[in-house]
Amino acid sequence: MAMTNSDTSKWLRATIALAVAAISTTAAISVYICTKKSKHLDSKIEELEISLKASLQKCAAERKGRIKAQQVARKALTQNSTEKSKKTSYPMTPIGAIQSCFATRYGTPRQPLLVPLARACLVFDTSLVPPAALEGLLEYSHCWIIYVFHLNTDLEKLWKPPSNSKFKAKVRVPKLKGGRMGVFATRSPHRPCPIGLTCAKVEAVQGHMVLLSGVDLVDGTPVLDIKPYLPYCESIEGATVPNWVKEDNSLAVASVHFSPEFFSSLANCWVTAEGNSLYASPDELKILIKQVLSWDIRSLSQRIRPHSVLLKTGNDSEGHTFSDVEDDEVEVFSHENGQGPLTSTGDVIYHLMLEDLDISYKIDVDGNVIVEKAILCPAAQRRQQRSSYTMWREMLE
Repeated sequence: MAMTNSDTSKWLRATIALAVAAISTTAAISVYICTKKSKHLDSKIEELEISLKASLQKCAAERKGRIKAQQVARKALTQNSTEKSKKTSYPMTPIGAIQSCFATRYGTPRQPLLVPLARACLVFDTSLVPPAALEGLLEYSHCWIIYVFHLNTDLEKLWKPPSNSKFKAKVRVPKLKGGRMGVFATRSPHRPCPIGLTCAKVEAVQGHMVLLSGVDLVDGTPVLDIKPYLPYCESIEGATVPNWVKEDNSLAVASVHFSPEFFSSLANCWVTAEGNSLYASPDELKILIKQVLSWDIRSLSQRIRPHSVLLKTGNDSEGHTFSDVEDDEVEVFSHENGQGPLTSTGDVIYHLMLEDLDISYKIDVDGNVIVEKAILCPAAQRRQQRSSYTMWREMLE
């Protein structure tokens, strides 16, 4: 049966209505799903915001706690103990040690860079200082070294209560020939805190070691820190010093000569000493010896009474009491203060200990030095073998 126009129209309207209804249903379902997802997302965002806020509050609380702990620690360090005899202390561990050409205090220069050929190897403790810490140091020509005066014989006095510390506010100054000066106006090693500061030339850096020259450090010196030397801010134009400090040549000797016996004795010693030396040849060692002895390295009392080695104390022309060693130092063994017995002619023989060599010399009243000979130190006093020295010599050649 054929459909009339009226039926067709009704069928089309019904179809359209069904299509619209389907579309509306789909849209409603989509809206419902989107709304549900949006609510779920909002819930997640809210949870994240709450978690972030809690984390920030926790971090702020931890930071506040750290700050408070630091403040308490600083306050504890800066406040005096309830016992007045106890003072605040800052324990420090040396980060390295010096392997120097100067075996004893006697002969070690009084100031840095006075003996350009004086060499030392600074060896760092790798458990405290990794080799990477030395990167860039070689780009500087010089560095500062902060160290401990570990050979002071009065160290134990410093740890006593102030009333029993025996600390001397004034020390005798070599350039003042017995005159005393406040310790903080000098570079005396005998200080309330036995810490030294020196400057040295940086020759080479290898691994955890630094080769230095121009040093005034004795073998075994503990090192606390090093810092690069900065000429633009540390070379002070117009700086002034007292007149007695300006007398640069007051401790310079008149001349240094070597006896014929010295050269053969040094050559004989070199056969054994070469493998444990920072120097490439006997000739280089001779230059070092001349540089060291170009300054009168004797103590004040040795210069005042050069031929009275049996007496330990006395009085100078002004009635000041002095001893054969300066500022409470004690003679540990015969060559520690550089002075040996009298010769048959009444001359005093002095001893300079460089590396494993014992250099004997005399100095007359006019300041002329005669270097007599070189012998090897007794086996018990020689340093342990230092294999790194061969590497340093090769680098310097």
